[in-house]
This record gives sequence, C-alpha cells and structure tokens, in this order.
Amino acid sequence: MPLTEPETDESVVWRIGTNSFTLSDRVEWDPHVHDDRHELLWGTRGALTAETDDGYFAIPGTLGLWIPAGVSHRVTAAAGTTFRCTFIDLDVADAPSRTTAVAMPDVIRVLLERLENPPYLPTSPRAHAEELVVSLLEPVEVSTIDLPLPRDTRTRMIAESLLADPADDRSIEDWGRHVGASARNLSRLFVAETGLSFSTWRTRARMRRAIEWLAADHTVAFVSRRSGYATPSAFVQAFRRELGRTPGEFASARSAAERKSA
Repeated sequence: MPLTEPETDESVVWRIGTNSFTLSDRVEWDPHVHDDRHELLWGTRGALTAETDDGYFAIPGTLGLWIPAGVSHRVTAAAGTTFRCTFIDLDVADAPSRTTAVAMPDVIRVLLERLENPPYLPTSPRAHAEELVVSLLEPVEVSTIDLPLPRDTRTRMIAESLLADPADDRSIEDWGRHVGASARNLSRLFVAETGLSFSTWRTRARMRRAIEWLAADHTVAFVSRRSGYATPSAFVQAFRRELGRTPGEFASARSAAERKSA
C-alpha cells in the first residue's frame, strides 16, 4: 500500500490532493522521497509515526506532520490506524522548510476535505483554497528524539529487536551470545555506527516508543511498563533526562497544541 499521490479528475487542475488510509494491520513504508511535492500527514486515529533526518515524530490526531519535498522519510502505522496523506505542489505557497508538526484547526481540515478527491471545486476557486490552506499552516513544537540506526547486521538485529520490544532488558553480553559477537565488539560497533553507547541507544529507543504511546493517550503507568521500567517514577526520570520535560509536561504541551488547533 504505497503512499502515492492521489488519482484526480484530469478536467480539474489540482495542486493539492489527498489519499485516505484505514489499516487493519500494521504497515511500514520503506524510506522514500517525494522530489516535486510536499507531504502532510494528518487526521490520525491510532499510532502513526514518521522517521526523517529531522527526527522521529509520533503524530497525534490533533496535529499534522509537514514533510518538505526532498526529505527522506519512513512511515509506520499500527493496526487500526486511520490517517490522511495530502500532497502539495511546490508552487502553491510558502511552506515550512523542515519536517515539523503543524496545528490543524477546523478551518484547515474543512478546506482539505473540500479539496479531497473527487475535486469538488472548479479550477479558479480551488486555486484560492489551495493557497489559503497552506498559508494557514503553523508549526508547533513537539518532542522528538534522534535515534540513528546501526548498519552492521548484528547491531541492526539488536536495534530492531529493542524497537519492537523496548522492555527487553538483556545486557550487551546477553545480546553478544545471541548474535554471535563479543560484548566489546558490539559496544564498539554501536559507538562507531550511531555515535551512542549501547545503553544510551537503548534508552533513546525506549523514549522513542514512549513518545509514540504517550501520543496515543496511553497512561504513564502503561508506557513505563511497556518501555521496560520497573516503576513509573524511574520512567519519568529517564524521560526528563532525555527530553527535558516529564511525561506530564509532554501531555500538557500536546494539550496546548490541541487548543491551538481547535
């Protein structure tokens, strides 16, 4: 199921088009680039995440994610997730130059719905609506985390396992026995390939998944357990060290963004 540009009525000139997705199973789109169009992911229900050079983003339903043309991105959606993917021509209007969360107030949602396929507006009014909707997009701050992935087959296997199950608390020695490498070699590879020690990388992997679960409105107790922490307080301390705020402050920031988008 590719994140492709929508089919349109050729009798109507369009510079913005939207596809809608409803997923019964988990889907991961390989890293890809749209050279001639920006992309806006929005209208999310469930867990939708995107990884770009600008960071890892969990996209709550109250916000959208703007991905500029030419930026490589990998999108992952959990089973049961619904979202919309809007493609926007480069010449529609000035737009954010980096990957960023954007507020999605009702006026933007209504305009984008009017611009969905089949196009309901004739060419001239449609052009005005397209320019208006992009001009209304406002970036908002959300928590992101930088998590480079290792390249070596053995370290990559460990990384992918920890992302799938961040509560896995095996030591570097245990992982070495599992993948057939010494703990010293694995430690060296993690630093060489990611710039992070194994323990720091695992902590950030836990925070990455924690952001996703918090954005999906799970409780701190649930997230701390799924992230591999013995107590919520230990999770809160780790979260604050990595992201500069507590999970509660993260939720408050999301609420402020939600009020801004309302």
